[in-house]
Amino acid sequence: MLVGDLLLTVLAALVAVPFLVLGLEAFLSLWPIRPVRQADQRPRTAILIPAHNEEAGIAATIRNVLEQAAPGDHVLVVADNCTDRTAEVAREAGADVVERVDAERRGKGYALDFGIKKLTEFAPDVVVVVDADCLLGPAALDALGRQVMATGRPAQGVYLIGTGREDDPKRRLSAFAVLVKNKIRPLGLHRAGFPCLLTGTGMAFPWAAVQKVELGTGNIVEDMKLGADLALAGYPPQLCPPAELTGAAAPTTQAAVKQRTRWEHGHVHTLATQTPRLIAASVTQFRPGLIGLGLELGIPPLSLLFAVWCLLWLGCLVWWQVLGGTWAGWLVLSIALVFAGTMVFGSWLKFGRKVLPFLSLAGTPVYIVWKLPIYLRLAIRREKTWTRTDRGGS
Repeated sequence: MLVGDLLLTVLAALVAVPFLVLGLEAFLSLWPIRPVRQADQRPRTAILIPAHNEEAGIAATIRNVLEQAAPGDHVLVVADNCTDRTAEVAREAGADVVERVDAERRGKGYALDFGIKKLTEFAPDVVVVVDADCLLGPAALDALGRQVMATGRPAQGVYLIGTGREDDPKRRLSAFAVLVKNKIRPLGLHRAGFPCLLTGTGMAFPWAAVQKVELGTGNIVEDMKLGADLALAGYPPQLCPPAELTGAAAPTTQAAVKQRTRWEHGHVHTLATQTPRLIAASVTQFRPGLIGLGLELGIPPLSLLFAVWCLLWLGCLVWWQVLGGTWAGWLVLSIALVFAGTMVFGSWLKFGRKVLPFLSLAGTPVYIVWKLPIYLRLAIRREKTWTRTDRGGS
């Protein structure tokens, strides 16, 4: 019985840690935004747009970027393994375009690496990565460039997907989940003075920083790994709250499942491989900021985390009430959920009511159940290959 008590209590504590970190991040996000340094002078900026079969929407993205570009900036599109008119449409919209064809090495990381090499002659002060299906919010490009110039660190804008006006309640919940991951949690880290993770678009880098990390990898969540690599190389990314970007949600349920499978399988794999690196480096290099980044990366996808919590909470309850074991594990898990739930609800009140109406919160259990097959597939056959999200019409 003693061994069982100890085992369940330890497991409960391990599951409770991500909930406690999430709760603290949500709590800190409610505080006033910490000011960020901005350079007085606008840096020479290259805007890098990786694109794979994006002819339907890339012109709108390029027009949006050109509206914010300053004289001397350079807009480069990498048409990566395209089989449509992406390159032609991008040129017509006013961007410089390079085409990459390599059927064996597919994925955004390879496209970024190819683009950076093409920018060597231009040698900008700052490189900003914008996905081909995203739009920059007002003055976002200027805010990102000036922050990078002032701090010498990568900057990450606030990237949101979906509007909350979608007909499907699951898609509204998905939009709120992105809000939690890409805005609320990074704001909490920023308020605490910790680095943040990269989210794939709206990423800005000092030119020197992108020379020191490997971009050309097939990692299916290349942004998470890149953020960890940059932090370990001495360039921890920092949130840029004034810079906001928006992207459209996947247009169909099938596309959403495909997108979520890639994101969440890649997330779990990166969590398992990179979190120990960050925590170990924070100790050996005496860099406390890496602890915060490691704990942030160590939070699994929230639906998966809650599903694991439910199973363990029920197990601890049976152990206590039926088998006569300790109540400690059950109590630890209960406190962790109440704390995290209260703090996330508070952040919903401040940030999320337009994205997720109150009544839609009732659909959370259905949303989690909907995602369970993604996690079952993770246990059977993890997604390892990058695939483009179908956006419809292309």
